[in-house]
Amino acid sequence: MTSRTMDRSSVDPDSFGESKARLRVGRVLIAVSVLFLFFDGVFKVMKISAATAGMAQLGYPVDLARGIGALLLVCVALYVIPRTAVLGAIMLTGYLGGAIATNLRVGAPLFSNVLFPVYVALMLWGGLYLCDARLRALIPLRSDRSKR
Repeated sequence: MTSRTMDRSSVDPDSFGESKARLRVGRVLIAVSVLFLFFDGVFKVMKISAATAGMAQLGYPVDLARGIGALLLVCVALYVIPRTAVLGAIMLTGYLGGAIATNLRVGAPLFSNVLFPVYVALMLWGGLYLCDARLRALIPLRSDRSKR
């Protein structure tokens, strides 16, 4: 019996493909987080008044908006390319960590402002985890005790 004709019921389902539900949820998480970050980056690069007002309120010079926006767009681009998705997620995690630190520094409300970047990071990593079997193999959430 070749690997193509092997009975799929006797093998771990992850070895043959992704669960459709897991992929759908992962893709939705990725899409929501990417769209939010993409538009945030575009608004900063274009110096939209809401973005510049937010930067001024957080104590950043408005002149930095284009550079920060461009950095964010590069990180998002790395994240959406499958080969560099993990690198993009790591870079976006650093970016979002800076947002957390900034919100803490200005005394912003905890659940709406300070933790919002945490929510976005959870969506980024959660979506990637659900869609990428290699990442699930690298970071298993549960161990298979029957193999011990």
